[in-house]
Amino acid sequence: MELTTREVWTVLHGLVFGTVFLIAFAGGLAGLWSLRPGFLTTAGIRERMRRLYIGTWVMAVTAWVTVISGTWIVYPWYRAKLAASGGDDFAGCAGAALPSRSWSPRDFLLSDVSGTTHSWHEFGMEWKEHVAWASPFLATAVAFIVVYYGPRLVARPWLRAMVLVMFVAAFAAAAIGGAFGAFLNKVAPIV
Repeated sequence: MELTTREVWTVLHGLVFGTVFLIAFAGGLAGLWSLRPGFLTTAGIRERMRRLYIGTWVMAVTAWVTVISGTWIVYPWYRAKLAASGGDDFAGCAGAALPSRSWSPRDFLLSDVSGTTHSWHEFGMEWKEHVAWASPFLATAVAFIVVYYGPRLVARPWLRAMVLVMFVAAFAAAAIGGAFGAFLNKVAPIV
């Protein structure tokens, strides 16, 4: 099996970084959820906080790496305007079954040559491109609050609940972006 540079970056962006993000989310969610006064001893809080610091920061950093690599490495390949021929912006896509180096996935979707695919770009890519940016901001805010308050989160259930909501919102933003990315890559892969 051989992968092009573009395919390698697409795999890194979606699969590798996304997997690390999911693992960090699962660990962070479990850590935050179980951070309750009746469940932990002093030694247990210390041990739990170390994992929580690492997990929330790994999630935040991975969210940033994923969004930045998608925005400035993978997305330019998606949106390149390559299919223009004469007065028709998408004439180069006529008769195509999949995107190629002659036309970009954006051109392919907007041309509707394989059915009604323009909504994949107009809705799916727009949401992916904008909603996904909420994830690193929220994940970084959670990591900062966890480090700033540390063990004091145990005695502040209202703050822990707020942090959990932000943490889940960061995951939801990434999940929406990831789902649209997977679907878009299935319909119009970056080759």
